[in-house]
Amino acid sequence: MKQLRGMIIRDAEVDEDSITLKFDFGQLTLRDNGQCCCENRYMSTDDDIKSLVGSRFVCYEVKDGPDVSEDDEYEVHDTQFLEIQTDSGFITLVNHNEHNGYYGGFSIEEQWHADR
Repeated sequence: MKQLRGMIIRDAEVDEDSITLKFDFGQLTLRDNGQCCCENRYMSTDDDIKSLVGSRFVCYEVKDGPDVSEDDEYEVHDTQFLEIQTDSGFITLVNHNEHNGYYGGFSIEEQWHADR
């Protein structure tokens, strides 16, 4: 979202499947919207989300991650990185998709909600 470049992030929140960045005039939510039938999708991070607050938004980038499959109830565990860059650094979130091998892939979707 080029129009957000340089805007100050006023708040940032992450939950199980999305991250929301709040600006003076609205909020941007990024989530993996590729859910199919028998998958377990979620988002995680080890970074401090609140470190984004007060920084100027630059961009976000999606990067392929490794297959981190283990012996659990799903056969395949794919990952994809979501990096959010600001003028003071960046944070990395990991999108996870655990599935049986038939499903796969990611679909990062932007949702903009303007304040009225």
